[in-house]
Amino acid sequence: MGFKKKVSFFNRSLLKDWLTVLSPISVLVTCISIAISIPDEYKFSTFMIILFVFASIYVYLWVRANLLVERKLTINNSTVTIKVGDVFEESGLKVVAFNEYFDTQVDNKIISETTLNGIYLKTKIQDIEALDRSIEQDEHLNSDGIKVGFNETRSQGKKERYKLGTIFCHDDYLLTAFSKFDRENRAYLHMNDYINFLLNFWNEVDIVYNGKSIVIPLLGSGLTRFKNYEMITDQELLELLIWSFKVSKIKFTYPSMVSIIIHESKKDKVNFYKIKEQTNGL
Repeated sequence: MGFKKKVSFFNRSLLKDWLTVLSPISVLVTCISIAISIPDEYKFSTFMIILFVFASIYVYLWVRANLLVERKLTINNSTVTIKVGDVFEESGLKVVAFNEYFDTQVDNKIISETTLNGIYLKTKIQDIEALDRSIEQDEHLNSDGIKVGFNETRSQGKKERYKLGTIFCHDDYLLTAFSKFDRENRAYLHMNDYINFLLNFWNEVDIVYNGKSIVIPLLGSGLTRFKNYEMITDQELLELLIWSFKVSKIKFTYPSMVSIIIHESKKDKVNFYKIKEQTNGL
């Protein structure tokens, strides 16, 4: 079939959904069979037709589950939408992940021009120097506990390090300190860094979102260096992002909401149907 089979044919949740759909149909069929007497010679063919319809419904639900590219959840009384799209085309405050130095040097050494970070700086910022000054002079970034070090050994890029999860507001964008950099300017994170980032990130969002919707890329997708945890998948990153939002206890009042955007190139790596399974009861 023309799709990647992310949901198994005999998935338990899929079977439950199928039975839920069949319940009212079964009641209707039973009522009709009581009201209308089916001649003996047609009973078998009628049974086979009903069986075919039931099986067709199951196949339809299975195909639909595999083709899903959007899922809406209600968490902490807030609407969270996970969907395939382009962060820059969404309305609301758009999150862009920077490194812990808030570097702005797009040279394919410090920042790659093909990353969301690089595209933002190349296409959305007219004056990089003005952005650098705004970052340096920002009151929040200069408050206690936000600056966590000064790296004098860096030969390229900035030297001031910021706490992971820290947010700098710039127009309709929330720039956040996301990844650490090693001596070769390669982005990396330990898993505990990622968890701490998420918890601090949502705390910062709660301070700055001001009733607006938040648009978030799949943070961590494409980051190949998760130290001591190299096999993490995009599905697991998404589930961690959703979990962290739940435990943050932030409430987005309608019409504001949270959108988690999956890039088109990553959609086959995310099982949108499984999101429902993982978040039942949230």
